[in-house]
Amino acid sequence: MSRRCPRPHERVSLRLAGFLAALVLVVSAAARADSSLHWQPAAKVAAPADDLATRTTTLAHQGRWSDVVKICETAARKGTLDPALARHYDLAKLHCDVSRRHAEPTYRRQLATLSEAQARRAYGEVLGRIATHHVEAPDYGRLTARGVLAVDVALEDPAFVATHAAQATPERRAIYQQQVNRIVASCPITLQSDAESLAAWVARAGHSILGIAPAVTLMEMAAAAVGGLDEYSAFLTTGQLEDLYAQIDGNFVGLGVELKSATDGLLVVHVIPGSPAERAGLRAGDHLIGVGGRSIGGMGVDEAAHLLQGPEGSLVTLAVVRGPGAARAVTVRREHVEVPSIEEEAIADPAAGVARIRLTTFQKTTAADLAAALRRLDAAGMRSLVLDLRGNPGGLLSAAVDVADLFLERGLVVATRGRSADEDFNYTAAKAGTWRVPLVVLIDGDSASSSEILAGAIRDHRRGTIVGSRSYGKGSIQGIFPLEAAGVGMRLTTAKFFSPRGLPFSGVGVEPDVAVVTAARPVDGEQATASEQSDAALAAGIELARRSAMRPATAAGHATASR
Repeated sequence: MSRRCPRPHERVSLRLAGFLAALVLVVSAAARADSSLHWQPAAKVAAPADDLATRTTTLAHQGRWSDVVKICETAARKGTLDPALARHYDLAKLHCDVSRRHAEPTYRRQLATLSEAQARRAYGEVLGRIATHHVEAPDYGRLTARGVLAVDVALEDPAFVATHAAQATPERRAIYQQQVNRIVASCPITLQSDAESLAAWVARAGHSILGIAPAVTLMEMAAAAVGGLDEYSAFLTTGQLEDLYAQIDGNFVGLGVELKSATDGLLVVHVIPGSPAERAGLRAGDHLIGVGGRSIGGMGVDEAAHLLQGPEGSLVTLAVVRGPGAARAVTVRREHVEVPSIEEEAIADPAAGVARIRLTTFQKTTAADLAAALRRLDAAGMRSLVLDLRGNPGGLLSAAVDVADLFLERGLVVATRGRSADEDFNYTAAKAGTWRVPLVVLIDGDSASSSEILAGAIRDHRRGTIVGSRSYGKGSIQGIFPLEAAGVGMRLTTAKFFSPRGLPFSGVGVEPDVAVVTAARPVDGEQATASEQSDAALAAGIELARRSAMRPATAAGHATASR
């Protein structure tokens, strides 16, 4: 697949839930999420705080790090995680990150050829980018401490030790720890240059005592520095960087399935229409328990996902379980897959002219795709529109602005504010090309990032009615920064975004005008299922849309950004 040259700082409204065990994978193991590229939030945990603490502590003692991430991630992203659990959670992230990076063959090959000088430049570039672009001023002491801890975590990973630290006997590790403790104690860290010097000393100690190539230690410390900034910043291997750009472009080579971890392997969450997976008969709810003749039960998410990767045109055989039946073999060809922005487009009520569009992501083509769909629905008799953003984790900020511009004549769509004045933008709508069709927007707790930008703009301008439940509350912007020195990259939180009325989104989300809540069943008192609640929200939206019979006019417009 051809690749455009990456921009040095690509602004994305990125919602990350992944690269960890709670990750939702799209075919080639890219998180389907956020540039907000597709990344769904981890499963919500309704357990009381004391139960969460007990479970987290137990899982941490058992070394079940991906499970720790899974149960703590939502609370951490919303800023509600108990500080007492934060250490377990951060340690779990470090463990998962090490496993993820070193499961990627491309990254392992890169490390094998990376020189110490190149790695030192990469580490310096990472710290420099943090200093100039991150939304908060860096605490170099904290970032280097996390880097030192990351190397300790890597030394507990058998695959890492076998590849990079063959001399790491218990005795030598004790000597290494003593030496590093002396280095840290003697080097107060206040400046970027202090952090770079300390990292170089730690890398030399790891090489002389444990046999770890200095470049390996430096890259672990660089990755840990980025990952410790906030819940959305992350170090990106070459494979992850390429997957991220493929997500932005809306295409990749893979099977066309969206997956998440399960006890017996991987659960199929969604099958992309028209994809190789759909043609092979895979359906949502299927369990993948084997790939290429290997069982994946108990295997880490990233390791299992890498087994699904391969060149375009190659075949992979999956062991698939559906319901209570026995496993069956399904062979799927890896192909170029286009990720649609729109998966449902229909006249929901022909008599009233109520149209419905389900928008699944915000990528480069989303505004054009939506404009084309609107023209088709208009020709079919659309007089009002239900725009379904439920489960939409977001995408490109520019796509959200352009979609909002299809419905807003003028005014502010979203404002971004960062530590640097270079991150302060006001994104506005242009009058030309506005659709005046009456609008209902559906949201839920999984509507995030760019979805919230659109819903917030519609709400603040009183352009439509918001229906459903409070959105996720992800209110920050990430930039993608390829690193020149090592062929890898980083995603940094560079700013926070605010609605046209200046309202924040982080931890707050968008409140619906018409709330649709789960109701108790009158017979047995059980809560309504998610599908029933979803249907209730859709029914409420369609009923509201029926009240108007105005017809839209004109075609799609373009948005402008001003400082």
